[in-house]
Amino acid sequence: MAETQYTEDNIRSLDWKEHIRMRPGMYIGKLGDGSSADDGIYILLKEVLDNCIDEFVMGAGKTIEISIQGERVIVRDYGRGIPLGKVVDVVSKMNTGGKYDTRAFKKSVGLNGVGTKAVNALSAFFKVESTRDGKSKSAEFEIGELKNEELLEETARRRGTKVTFIPDESIFKKYKYRNEYVERMVKNYVYLNPGLTIVFNGEKFHSENGLKDLLEDNNNAEDMLYPIIHLKGNDIEVAITHSKTQYSEEYHSFVNGQHTTQGGTHQAAFREAMVKTIRDFYGKSYDPSDIRKSIISAISIKVMEPVFESQTKTKLGSTDMGSGLPTVRTYINDFVGRQLDNYLHKNPDTAEKLQRKIMQAEKERKELSGIRKLARERAKKASLHNKKLRDCRVHLDNMKNDRRLESTLFITEGDSASGSITKSRDVNTQAVFSLRGKPLNSYGMSKKIVYENEEFNLLQAALNIEDSMEELRYNNIVIATDADVDGMHIRLLLITFFLQFFPELIKEGHLYILQTPLFRVRNKKETIYCYSDEEKREAMAKLSGKPEITRFKGLGEISPDEFKHFIGDDIRLEPVMLDKAMSIEQLLNFYMGKNTPDRQKFIINNLKVEVDLVEDNQL
Repeated sequence: MAETQYTEDNIRSLDWKEHIRMRPGMYIGKLGDGSSADDGIYILLKEVLDNCIDEFVMGAGKTIEISIQGERVIVRDYGRGIPLGKVVDVVSKMNTGGKYDTRAFKKSVGLNGVGTKAVNALSAFFKVESTRDGKSKSAEFEIGELKNEELLEETARRRGTKVTFIPDESIFKKYKYRNEYVERMVKNYVYLNPGLTIVFNGEKFHSENGLKDLLEDNNNAEDMLYPIIHLKGNDIEVAITHSKTQYSEEYHSFVNGQHTTQGGTHQAAFREAMVKTIRDFYGKSYDPSDIRKSIISAISIKVMEPVFESQTKTKLGSTDMGSGLPTVRTYINDFVGRQLDNYLHKNPDTAEKLQRKIMQAEKERKELSGIRKLARERAKKASLHNKKLRDCRVHLDNMKNDRRLESTLFITEGDSASGSITKSRDVNTQAVFSLRGKPLNSYGMSKKIVYENEEFNLLQAALNIEDSMEELRYNNIVIATDADVDGMHIRLLLITFFLQFFPELIKEGHLYILQTPLFRVRNKKETIYCYSDEEKREAMAKLSGKPEITRFKGLGEISPDEFKHFIGDDIRLEPVMLDKAMSIEQLLNFYMGKNTPDRQKFIINNLKVEVDLVEDNQL
C-alpha cells in the first residue's frame, strides 16, 4: 500500500474564527435551539453579560440593559467602556482582554479572553460600541469579519459599552430565545450582585438580600420548614432552609458570579460542612443523608483565580481561595461551622424544627432500608438486561465529552412508539426508556413506592438520581407520548412522579415534553410536517393545488425514517416549568387530587388535538 504523503501542505493553521466555528462546543457547550437553558444562544448572551457584571463588581455602572427582539440581542452597560484603541482587538483577537491584568479585574469570571470573540465568530451580525471620555468608537462584524469601524470624536452619549448581535442561523438552527430562561439568568446575576439593576425588555430586576431572595423566589413559603438562614462573610454567602415536601437535596452554587450547575469543590465542601456543624451542635452522629435530606440551599464564593473543569464553567475544580489563603474546603468549613452554630444557638425554634426533621428522615430511612436493598438488587439484575432501557454512549457525567449536554432520555409508552424512536435515535446521545401502559399515580405516596414499583425503581436507576442530582446521567429527560387523552394522562402521571420525588429535575430545567407533528402535508416535490392547525393551513397554501394530508394519531404510526426528523436537528421540545406562585403540594393536589372536573377542563384546554378527538374520548 502506498504511503500517504505528510508534508508542510498538510499542516493547516486555523484562524481564530474558523477554530471557533468548527468546534463551537468547545467554547459554548451544546448548540440547541433555545428550548433548553444551557443552549448555546444563552451562553452567547451570558458571555457578553459577564463583561458587564465585571464592570459593576469593579464599581463602574449600576445598571445593565438587555433587549431581545426576535433574533437581535442588545446588551448595554454604563461601565468604564473598552479603551477605544482596543475595541476591535478585544472582540476579535484571541488572548486579548483586561482580565489578564489582575489590577483592573479582581475575582472576575471571564479569565480566558475568549467570551466575546466566540460571540462574534458565531454571530451573523455583531456590533460593539464603546463610549468614554466624550468619544465613541464602534466596530461592525459579520461572522467575525470586520466590515466597518467608526470613531466619533465628540458624543453626548453616556460612557459604557453596547453590544448587539444576531446568532448565526447556520449554526443555531431555528432558534428562539425563551424569556423564562433569560429571566432566570438575569435573576441569578442580581441575587449575586445586590445593588445591581438589570432591565430586560423593559422589566426591572433588582435584589437587596442576595441568596435569601434566590431561595424565596424559587420556592413557595408554605413549602419551607423554617425561615431562611442567611449567612454572609468575606467572599462567601450562604442561604439555607429545608423543605416540608421534597425528598431530595437542592443546591444552587456560584463562584465569582458564575452559576456552577455541576457543583464542584465548593459545593462538596458545603455539604460536608453542614453535616459536621449539625452533628457538633446536637452532639449526635446523625447520618449525613438524614441531615441533608430536603435541604434547599445556595452558596456563593469568590476565589482569586478559579479553575473550572470545562470552558462553560459549570463545575469548579479549584481547591484554593487564592495565594496565601486557606483551601476552599477549610474556608467553607470554618465559616459554616462558626456562623451556622451561632445561628442555631440564637434561634432555638429553628434548631428544634431542624432536629425533628432529621429524626423523621432517620425513621423513614430505616423503614426503607430493607425495601431499598431488595430494590437495588432487582435494579442491578435488571440493568444487566434492562428491557426497558436502550442506553446511549455519552452521558451528562462524562465531564470530558463535549457532547455530554446533548445526552437525552426519551420516556415512551408502548412498543410501537419505543420502536420508532429506538430505530431513528442517535445512539451516541439519545437513550429510550419504555413504559408498559400507564405508570402508577404516585400522588400522596411515600418514597417507599419508588422502590416497590418496578418501573419507577428502574427509571430512578436509569437516571442515577437516588441519592443526589450530582450523578444525573442525562441532561434532557423527554416525555414522548401520543398527543391524545391517554398520552396527556401519562404525561401528568410522570410529571406527578417527578414533582413528588425529584422536583429539582423540573426546577433545574431537565424535564421536557416532546412535540410531535399532528399532520404531514406533501406533494410530489415537498413534505411539510405541521404541529398545529395553523401550520397545516400555511403548508396547504404553500403547496398549492391538492396536497396529500395525513393525520398522525399516535407516535407508533410514524415510521422510523420520518421519526428521525422529529428527534434530530429539528426536534421541538416544550420545557416543563414550575410556577412559584403555587406550592408543590397545591400543584400536585390540582393535577392529581380529587378535583376531577377542574383537571378534565385543564387537560381538554391543553390538548393539542382536534376537538372531535377529545369529544370521542371523554375523560
